[in-house]
Amino acid sequence: MRRSITARLIAMFALATLLTFSIIGVVLYCVLERELIRHQNDDLNTNLQNVGYTIQRFTDSVDHWNRLETKLDAITPADGSLRFWVMSDDARFNYGKGLDEMERVNQGEAGYGELTLPISQRTYRTRSMRIAPLQERPAVRLIVGVDMAPFEHTMRAFVVALTLLLLGAMAVVMGMGWWIARIGLRPLQRLSTEARALRPKTLSQRLQLEHLPVELEDLTVAFNGALGRLEDAYQQLEGFNADVAHELRTPLANLIGGTQVALSRPRSASEFQETLQSNLEELERLRSIVNDMLFLARADQGEAATGVTAADVAHEVEMTIEFFEPLLDETGATVAIEGELRAQATMNIALFRRALSNLLQNAIEHSAAGARLVVTITPRAGATWISVANPGKTIAATHLPRLFDRFYRVDSSRHDTGEIHGHGLGLAIVKAVASMHGGATLATSDDGITTIAFSIAN
Repeated sequence: MRRSITARLIAMFALATLLTFSIIGVVLYCVLERELIRHQNDDLNTNLQNVGYTIQRFTDSVDHWNRLETKLDAITPADGSLRFWVMSDDARFNYGKGLDEMERVNQGEAGYGELTLPISQRTYRTRSMRIAPLQERPAVRLIVGVDMAPFEHTMRAFVVALTLLLLGAMAVVMGMGWWIARIGLRPLQRLSTEARALRPKTLSQRLQLEHLPVELEDLTVAFNGALGRLEDAYQQLEGFNADVAHELRTPLANLIGGTQVALSRPRSASEFQETLQSNLEELERLRSIVNDMLFLARADQGEAATGVTAADVAHEVEMTIEFFEPLLDETGATVAIEGELRAQATMNIALFRRALSNLLQNAIEHSAAGARLVVTITPRAGATWISVANPGKTIAATHLPRLFDRFYRVDSSRHDTGEIHGHGLGLAIVKAVASMHGGATLATSDDGITTIAFSIAN
């Protein structure tokens, strides 16, 4: 399921509005409730003090009590919003309806409580006090009650109004959020339009950074960097395809030309055999190119070396050098092994010898006759480095990073003493072998000594 940034922004706006208004609503509800209760308490206290004072001072007889009852009847509202009850052990000094229910008043702190009348089901907030006896009048308990219905009605109206306000505010914020998100995402839509306009032939174009929000600058810079890497890879691929075509064209042309010459007139069996031998060499060259390309393709897909085993690095170097003894004798070159001769490494021996063979072949072909080559074994930082150094013309620093590219040659920078039997994939294979062993490659060229190395992770 695809997610919309606009929808997510609207949802977040709505959630923020809901949370904000909910907090404000809860705070206002608590403040309003507290103020209404305070107002009720003030009303209760005022009436309690006034009536209590009258009872304390002026109700010392039944006659005075009757006049008090008349006064209480007069100040009691007809709607029952304010009620008075007086209870005592002497029935002559009782006042109010439902006195039996007065015993159920839940007395709280400071004499406050609540009472629900059984018939009307009206709830009153009450305040009571005890008054000492005076002459004929016994001790009495005075209770004043204020109807809580207006309070509850006010609180319900407030909750309803707040809920409607919250829903309305959410609707308005969601609408504004949609409008803000559409405006805010316009730079992103412009980037998307520019990105859709890119084509393989226009990879040199870059997304424009001008007038972009700060939040999109990093994304645009990263995307432009990806475009740069893609352009480099595309150009490298085009060059690679051209190099492959060139490398395959030569042996194919030799095969076709040799075969056409052989068939141009009658030939003896020995002549046909010579032609077939020549064709076989070209076919072997084609097979070598194809096999190397397949190997590099597997390495590019992240294939790791298998069949690894712990091996003596110096011993494997010696075994590889022995394979080159005929070529070394022919050129008069020598190979010395230096460094840590007791180093151990976990490797695929066949791949290791293949990489080292390519380095030695490369060094021999680009060195003068009688040159001294040096293979150095260096354990360093969790890896074992194997480098091959040979004398020759110094390679320009601009070429060094590309030495391990496929089909890359620096013919003008190196002295070639004989025919180059490779096809431009030797150092690329060295890099692939190092990568399959978790290692890296390195090339330096200073003062007429060129050193090419690869590492194997320990």
